[in-house]
Amino acid sequence: MSSTATTAGPASAGDPEPALVTEPVGEGRAPVGEGTAPVGFLGLGTMGQPMAVNLAASGWPLLVWNRTPERTGPLAAVGAGTTVDAAEVFARCHTVIVMLAGPEAIDAVLDRAGPTFPARLRDRTLVQMGTTSPAYSRALAADVRAVGGRFVEAPVSGSRGPAEAGRLVGMLAGDPADIADVRPLLAPMCHDLVDCGPVPRAMSTKLAVNLFLVTLVTGLAEAVHFARRNDVDLGVLGRVLAAGPMASDVSRVKLPKLVERDFTVQAGVPDVLGIIELITQAARVGGIASPLTDVCEALYSETLVQGGAAADMVAVLTALESRSVPVPVTDPVTVTDPVPVTVTDPDLAPAPANGTEPTRGRSPGRR
Repeated sequence: MSSTATTAGPASAGDPEPALVTEPVGEGRAPVGEGTAPVGFLGLGTMGQPMAVNLAASGWPLLVWNRTPERTGPLAAVGAGTTVDAAEVFARCHTVIVMLAGPEAIDAVLDRAGPTFPARLRDRTLVQMGTTSPAYSRALAADVRAVGGRFVEAPVSGSRGPAEAGRLVGMLAGDPADIADVRPLLAPMCHDLVDCGPVPRAMSTKLAVNLFLVTLVTGLAEAVHFARRNDVDLGVLGRVLAAGPMASDVSRVKLPKLVERDFTVQAGVPDVLGIIELITQAARVGGIASPLTDVCEALYSETLVQGGAAADMVAVLTALESRSVPVPVTDPVTVTDPVPVTVTDPDLAPAPANGTEPTRGRSPGRR
């Protein structure tokens, strides 16, 4: 049995209020943005803030919360409601997006071990967009459903630049009806949304994507180090890579940074290391061999210890250099005609021109 509900969708340009959409809603299901209820957004960090800004700017009614209230300023500027109490978000919103820094922060905001958890999540849809272990995500989904809530797993691929541009890639897992409900809500933040199956397959997909990215960038750093030590013109190396089947957005974006030793942050070392640790943990649990990831974990750990806390992941070059036998200082290797940067992959887009991406903590949930 179904009923017809009036759902607040995104407002069109110039509309003072969100546009109203009439659609069938299954019995017991609270539609996204039903009536005057806003959508909740918890966590306005490096990724969460621009994601929420895009959502509010597209017309969705939002109520946002962040542990440090000053981060809510840009949201208020685009018309979002703000609160200093996360409990208010659950009281007023049928759908709540979570973009927090890992399991401890998520559990604390949900009061997962406390007495208010059932009331906060009952008849609510929780959209969990931060990166966690698949095991944690599976357990959280079970807890939410046990108290009468709905759970959509929605980690994203991309960094600060794509988040600002609304060009993230969202990976979705959960009940198909729940995913269908939240797809319009995620569209202003993601240029592509991919169904991955049941929880925790979206999280496992996210880790697999990042495994490939980390090993690719680390391999490129090693290639640059090898070429430099063998007096190879790095401009020539770039042209060869760009002309052949190995051409990619990875090489177009990261090679110039490696050549110029530009370690300004696009994807920070602490965050990358946190992701690697999630991958190796999942590999151990599943009895999966992960030799490349194991080496990357050691290299990024060394990079962090050697001062890479505020550096981009290409700073793994310094760990490779420190493992090598020193050579006498000579004239710098000539670099001719550097390869121009053309970016289509959202994971690799440079940070905005007016500043670098702020350094984040080691928690993987901010990735």
